[in-house]
Amino acid sequence: MVLGSVRPLTWERGEVQMVASPVLVGREDLLALADRRLSAPTGEALFLAGEAGIGKTRLLGEIVGRARSLGYEVLAAGASPGDTEVAGGPLADLGTQLRRHPGTAAAGERLGQRLRELTDGDAASQRRLLVADLTDLLAHSYDPARPLLITMEDLHWADDLTLDVLARLAQHARTIRLLVIGTYRSDELYPRIPMRQWRTRLLTQRLAEEVRLPRLRPDETAVMAAAITGASLPTAASEALHARSDGIPLHVEEFLATPADPMLGAEGDQVPDTLAEAVLARAATLTTPTRALAEVASVLGRSFDLDLLTTMTGDEPAAVDEALRELTEQFFVRPSPDGAGYTFRHALIRDALYSGITPLRRRALHARAAGTGLPDALASDHYERAGRFDEAFRHARAAAREASALSAHREAAELYRRARRTWPSRLPRSDWAGLLTALACELTSIDENEEAAACYAEAYDVRLELDDKAGAAALVGDWVAVRHLLGADLETRTEALRAALPLAADHPRTCAELHAELAAAYMLDRRLDEALASGEQARALGVEDRALCHVDATVGSVLLFAGRTEEGTRLLRDAITRATGLRYEVQAARSYRMLGTSMSVLVEYDEAERTLRPGIAYAQQVELFNDRHYMAAHLAHVQWATGDWTAATTTARQALADGGGITTEITARHVLGFLALGRGSYEEALDQLTRAERLGSGMRELQRLSPAWWGLAELALATGDTATAIARCDQGFAASAAVGDAAYLFPYVVTGTRAHLAATGPTAARAWLTRTTDLLRSRGIPGTMGALDHARGLIQLQEGRTGKARDSLAVAAAFWRSRRRFWEGAAVLVDQARCARRSRRPGESAAFVEEATRMYSAAGAPTPAEVRSDGTPALLSAREIEVARLIAAGLTNREIAVALTIAPKTAAAHAEHIRTKLGVSRRAQIATWVTTTMA
Repeated sequence: MVLGSVRPLTWERGEVQMVASPVLVGREDLLALADRRLSAPTGEALFLAGEAGIGKTRLLGEIVGRARSLGYEVLAAGASPGDTEVAGGPLADLGTQLRRHPGTAAAGERLGQRLRELTDGDAASQRRLLVADLTDLLAHSYDPARPLLITMEDLHWADDLTLDVLARLAQHARTIRLLVIGTYRSDELYPRIPMRQWRTRLLTQRLAEEVRLPRLRPDETAVMAAAITGASLPTAASEALHARSDGIPLHVEEFLATPADPMLGAEGDQVPDTLAEAVLARAATLTTPTRALAEVASVLGRSFDLDLLTTMTGDEPAAVDEALRELTEQFFVRPSPDGAGYTFRHALIRDALYSGITPLRRRALHARAAGTGLPDALASDHYERAGRFDEAFRHARAAAREASALSAHREAAELYRRARRTWPSRLPRSDWAGLLTALACELTSIDENEEAAACYAEAYDVRLELDDKAGAAALVGDWVAVRHLLGADLETRTEALRAALPLAADHPRTCAELHAELAAAYMLDRRLDEALASGEQARALGVEDRALCHVDATVGSVLLFAGRTEEGTRLLRDAITRATGLRYEVQAARSYRMLGTSMSVLVEYDEAERTLRPGIAYAQQVELFNDRHYMAAHLAHVQWATGDWTAATTTARQALADGGGITTEITARHVLGFLALGRGSYEEALDQLTRAERLGSGMRELQRLSPAWWGLAELALATGDTATAIARCDQGFAASAAVGDAAYLFPYVVTGTRAHLAATGPTAARAWLTRTTDLLRSRGIPGTMGALDHARGLIQLQEGRTGKARDSLAVAAAFWRSRRRFWEGAAVLVDQARCARRSRRPGESAAFVEEATRMYSAAGAPTPAEVRSDGTPALLSAREIEVARLIAAGLTNREIAVALTIAPKTAAAHAEHIRTKLGVSRRAQIATWVTTTMA
């Protein structure tokens, strides 16, 4: 769920900007429960319990709003710190509310008087009478014909008298429409506070019902963050936000209100001031030994081992037990599920305590922790924080290698970054180049491409500085791949690869890898012959298994776009199987990527989904996030193409938020542009497609540019700008023709035919069809051929050959249906409706319109303007209606031009466009349509 149209609620608190979610997230079940209680014939007491910041007040506010809409009178009060020592404080607030309204003023005055008569020395019998009297005053203060809701917030601070009255009200609620709702903090039910036993008594006697507000799940945290910020957070940022906030709504809001990066982890330990102050204020009430032990525990992390804590403090077990008892009772920590240690109840409690430790004490504690035999990753962190960089480097590098071997690439990247920060300058420069290369590899895996490119560049320079030419050449393939993700064009990349070949002249394996990368570069621009030639050179040089998987994935993709579908699919499937079996993760993910994304383009949507979904899961599992995000963007393309527009919107937006590579962004923007176009949001479509075109222009690759051009051609056609539509189609044709492409050309076939028919007529449209037919047939890609029948049917319909048009359009409709292609598949139904109507088959026309309407509705797209529910396949624009009326009046195009102050050529174009929409061939038929339809 993405709430892109929602903007955060903000206000100022001092000098800090606050934010609040404009929507209530993750409380649907509790609202449903409240609705049932509000609609019940009698009432009850309902407790909303949860830790501080969990959203009790927000939920209560939503319930109060619903109660008022159902005719409830609402009486609200709340307890404050210190009210446990003041008898009836919240009740006095209720009395004040009653006195504000004439109808309840007397009851309010009476309630206040009874409270003023209260003395600490009241006998038990007098107190019972007082409770009964106060209860009656509240329960019957309003019109008995109307239901009453009494709310009381922060009951954990309430006094005995208030609680006794609420308990009595709970008994009354069983017989009248009285609902009592109280809130309290479940993490502040300390021993000896009045409410603790009172709550237990009411629940065990079934006089009240308690619901606990849970923390938000990760997906709910993401929804809330999207609602506040107005856009989806990257998945990694959303996960980090959830980890830091623990899914507590207030914490989410506070983090998003601060300028700190929500992805700050242990390296930052930053806590919003408001939350830190609240935690430290609570910590100030702890005894000195307990506060000291809590600080030691915070150094160990969110969770801590009991034996390690005892070792760190040096205290006797009894002292440690006492401190932990106090921390548990005060809701700072809780026992770990395995019983081996403890966990801070919130990550922010730990972070706030940690931030309060003085610097030198903190360094000393970290040094002590590092020396206790922790695993390398933890030890390196503690050594770095202790300022002991040599040890930090040694442990960080060892842990990074281990993490990389386990495919924990995010962790490996962070550990290599730590190793880079703590690098001992005495080590050889070759080791420095090796560290940079390892870091670059991990950064590429997690889609941190700019930093990866910088690491590769520095490592390359160091290798050349050491006269290690072969070592430098070996970096170029991966470096070029990263530069591609940053937008480097084909010429730049191929020049870099060819320049590296002489450096590796004595190393055939490195040369083979460079040729393999050249093949990939050419393949991405759909220069298929050059890609195949480079692939054969790589094979001839004897590539090893890992590189062979890479070459096969490239060649397999080339074969797919060359129309050799079965052969290419088989080669790519074999590459996936071999690479996964040999645990070549990069090659396996790339093979999934090549097959899935190619099928996405080639109108093989079943195969695309069968490949993309497991490919995304595989790339996620092995933390190859660039592959994962790019495949997700193509999954969004498949979802758009097959009419699942809701899913496509979510998937594309998340891919756009997650992706660090330009190729992912371009693809996601293509999809979002197509979706906006289909929904009639033309400004958004223009923005998304223009931005995609701008990004693709720097790369100068067909697959980055052509989809945007097609979308812009469709946009121009939808807005009546046939000249621009034709120009965009010509642009797409020229780019495809230059490399013999059919895969990216096929959508232009129908679009260009419609544009030419609307602009000048069948002659130009037939010439366009002839030009595009040659390319499509030369490649023979199965998923593209239906466009020819569709275009042919449109031309035949325009020429008045309705019988042939009917046959051609029927073939096209069956083709698009079998391919699950929504865009042309829905549009061809409209074309068939026009053909049927022109053939005087109104029932058939209405059936086509009904089916088209169903398809558009299922996709969440508006039915096109040229379709009406009565089967009339033409609603003209305002200007076209003017032209049609003048045609019906017998005016020529030149006379129409004079009447409307437009060029004769424009008048002729309007007339042709009208004929196309109406499915007629003569001006007399336009006149008939005006007479019969617009009378």
